[in-house]
Amino acid sequence: MTATPIRLLLVDDDPLVRAGLALMIGGAEDIDIVGEAADGAEAEELVRRTAPDVVLMDLRMPSVDGLTATRRLRARPDAPQVVVLTTFHADEQVLHALRAGAAGFVLKDTPPAEIVDAVRRVAAGDPVLSPAVTRQLMRHAAGSAADVRRARARERLAVLNDREREVAVAVGRGFANARIATELFMSVATVKTHVSRILARLGLDNRVQIALLAHDAGWLENDDGDQAQVRGSGRRR
Repeated sequence: MTATPIRLLLVDDDPLVRAGLALMIGGAEDIDIVGEAADGAEAEELVRRTAPDVVLMDLRMPSVDGLTATRRLRARPDAPQVVVLTTFHADEQVLHALRAGAAGFVLKDTPPAEIVDAVRRVAAGDPVLSPAVTRQLMRHAAGSAADVRRARARERLAVLNDREREVAVAVGRGFANARIATELFMSVATVKTHVSRILARLGLDNRVQIALLAHDAGWLENDDGDQAQVRGSGRRR
């Protein structure tokens, strides 16, 4: 039985970029481009009409920009996954989009095969963000209002139990489920259960947001010290 194609919406204010993306992705038999939009407002309307699984979203657009559109789309029932299109590895707008629920980002000069793979991965529920890029974005965000952000993050994370905190730290370090299972001596299925519970308890959309919150709390700054602090803070509750 043939799998249902992934429904993809392209959003960019540059028609040449949209045409290039359509050309690159159009050859993939398992991806169906259901529409193209020139700004965030048009994207919202097309999402209502075409119900895409994934949206490739430019950030810098006139009228309604990609960040605003991402927030609005991720707040919808049956929200599509959003992958941010950008020209920068570490950009404040990208970080805001990830916090708003984007499942990751790809650079506009990414090879076509990698863009297609990113669409497939996001449609399958996997974030498109390597550990190296995660660390770069986190360093980029570390400069402003760190103390306030840390206090707020720790307050939110206080609802997690000891094991969930350890899993959150491992997710924050960019570990895949198999490695988390090995590091914490549990099955992959148990890891997936913990990740699902963490997302539900914290009201988050994806693993990228867990990583950002663990970073904000200061849990990733020192391997030994923070692991001890995470475990110890759970025992004191």
